[in-house]
Amino acid sequence: MINEINIDKIVRERAGKKAKYIPKWLTGLLARIIHQEFINVYLRRGRVGVDFCKGVVEYVGAEVSIEGTENLPDDGRLYTFVSNHPLGAVDGVTLGWIIGEHYGGKIKYLVNDLLMNLEGLAPLCVPINKIGKNARSFPALVEGTFASDCHVIMFPAGLCSRKQDDGTIRDIPWNKAFVVKSVQHERDIVPIHFEGRNSNRFYNVARWCKRLHLPNFAMALLPDEMYRSRGKHYVVRIGKPIPWQTFDKTKTPTDWGRWVQDKVYSL
Repeated sequence: MINEINIDKIVRERAGKKAKYIPKWLTGLLARIIHQEFINVYLRRGRVGVDFCKGVVEYVGAEVSIEGTENLPDDGRLYTFVSNHPLGAVDGVTLGWIIGEHYGGKIKYLVNDLLMNLEGLAPLCVPINKIGKNARSFPALVEGTFASDCHVIMFPAGLCSRKQDDGTIRDIPWNKAFVVKSVQHERDIVPIHFEGRNSNRFYNVARWCKRLHLPNFAMALLPDEMYRSRGKHYVVRIGKPIPWQTFDKTKTPTDWGRWVQDKVYSL
């Protein structure tokens, strides 16, 4: 666990035996792209958990309006909170702050395992890596999260929104896991819409990666997108809880997942 980011070290550890082929100038360039020092200045403050999330929003100077806080249940039951994922960084910590503060920090995210490198965020995270040697543990981690005594926050798309052919910004079709596990553990689902978008550069890189069948290099731009969030205004809309009994056999879990996704975009 670390309290600051060292991109060169992270890249080389993940590259394993191939690390010797990675030039120092390349990791140095990546450190500048992600604003490593800007991030580390914040990380050195030592904030942890929900306080870490709230601090990030304050640090980047983003303004957030919240609508529908009356829809956050207070009946003592456990819930699944699902949201679109337009930004890839600020939206995640904003929801951690809003929901985590309301429920006394009793929240868990299912997140990319890279985020476990952030000491302040790690206590709220369940690391997910669907690729490589840790892929087999994915079902058990999801099950353990839903069986816990914490509320679950998920971005069912698994990656941040993309620009569609008609110019709209929308998630790819949502994964059905949140429906299946919410029904299994009798958790009502609370839909959330986060209003925001990334830069055209981000969407162009993501589009070309998809067309050329390249790795998701757009992900490396997300810290810069967070940096660009300074002074921007975002709106979070919280919808009414959807009872878990809603998700019956009239639709498949995949179809129910897309139904919830459409409901989120209607908020």
